Amino acid sequence: MIFESHAHYDDEAFEEDREKLLESLKENGIEYVINIGASIQTTANTIALTKKYPFIYGAAGVHPSDTAELNEEKFAWLKEQCFLPKIVAVGEIGLDYYWDEPDRETQKKWFDRQLQMAREVELPIIIHSRDAAKDTVDMMKAGGAEEVGGVIHCFSYTKETAREFLAMGFSFGIGGVITFNNAKKLREAVEYIPMENILLETDSPYLAPMPYRGKRNSSLNLPLIAEKIAEVKGISYEEVVETTARNAKRLFFKEKGEG
Repeated sequence: MIFESHAHYDDEAFEEDREKLLESLKENGIEYVINIGASIQTTANTIALTKKYPFIYGAAGVHPSDTAELNEEKFAWLKEQCFLPKIVAVGEIGLDYYWDEPDRETQKKWFDRQLQMAREVELPIIIHSRDAAKDTVDMMKAGGAEEVGGVIHCFSYTKETAREFLAMGFSFGIGGVITFNNAKKLREAVEYIPMENILLETDSPYLAPMPYRGKRNSSLNLPLIAEKIAEVKGISYEEVVETTARNAKRLFFKEKGEG
């Protein structure tokens, strides 16, 4: 069974068929889904999904592009949600210099605050980092990220940067981008990253793999991602599915050993 480590099923793209789609996942081999908060509202939406569906767990956090909304009151609410039994991570948090909004200092302030929050509530972190590799690495090192662990979502940097994250004990969320024709750099990084540090993700409804690029993504496309990883790593599809599921359960559910 496949473990979907990063999706946004509260997104309006799923308004028309959310229930039907989610109820079809198990029969299509998807065992668990981590739904990811990206703002105060989407964190609340995520919590609602975790209460409705037994196989959905959640992450509470504010995406760098939404950090301008944060204040002390909202931050306190966010921290409270981290103690809910089905909230298993803080995220997605980090830096996004592609859009460069809000300003970098605001992004950095709330990235560090959420990183420290994760340490306090003892949850792993889900990192969003776009066009901000050096600052992300530097802030993670300064903030003691290796003490909480977590995953670099939608990893898109070089294998040299992957080495920096690996040194902190982090995993890597690999999604549909690995199937794109222009993803040579990512495939080289995936070839380098140990299987024990790879998680499967879709970032649904975004980043659908080939041949569905540009269309709405869902966890039903995870087999296409697993097949490409298997090809890049020179291993079986079954090994990719089993290893990534084990990795995700170890990270989010704190399962030990081979279970």
